Amino acid sequence: MRVAIFASGNGTNFEILAQQFQNHDLPGDLVLLFCDHPTAHVIDRAKRLKVPYETFTVKECGGKPAYEKRILKVLQDYQIDFVALAGYMRVVGPTILDHFGGSIVNLHPAYLPAYPGLHSIERAFADHQTQTGVTIHYIDSGLDSGPIIAQEHVAIKPDDTIESLEERVHETEHRLYPAVLKEVLTKRIEKGE
Repeated sequence: MRVAIFASGNGTNFEILAQQFQNHDLPGDLVLLFCDHPTAHVIDRAKRLKVPYETFTVKECGGKPAYEKRILKVLQDYQIDFVALAGYMRVVGPTILDHFGGSIVNLHPAYLPAYPGLHSIERAFADHQTQTGVTIHYIDSGLDSGPIIAQEHVAIKPDDTIESLEERVHETEHRLYPAVLKEVLTKRIEKGE
């Protein structure tokens, strides 16, 4: 099972997953990081962990259709079987979904269907909710609307700040995502998918 991780930013989830692949705590081989921001810190993490990476922007490709075709070619060149989105801040379109349907999972920092899209932690906090959460789901053509694999609530405490809440959401992500990926990848490998 050849795995790619897509990320757009700092890359804390990428680093945790990469270390678990390298320690054989996760089945399969992490063979690629794709990042749509060439200056993102996640690329520094990939270099340090010696994970091959590719990076280019929608703009340099001349638009989303050409961008997705180029990503698809990269995935095919690396013979990718499975994609894990870890802070990838773009909607995956039909060019990639048509080839990888049912083989892309996403990590979302909210208890879906509440707060899909961007700034989920901030929106839950601003709405004075008592809890938010983390969701891991297969992606489809909608915005954070694919079949849910696992979810966990994260309490929003009365004395929370955005920073303290983000920290607890990230702690939950760092624990839940590797555990769920291990289960998903193990089942796929056993079935020979």
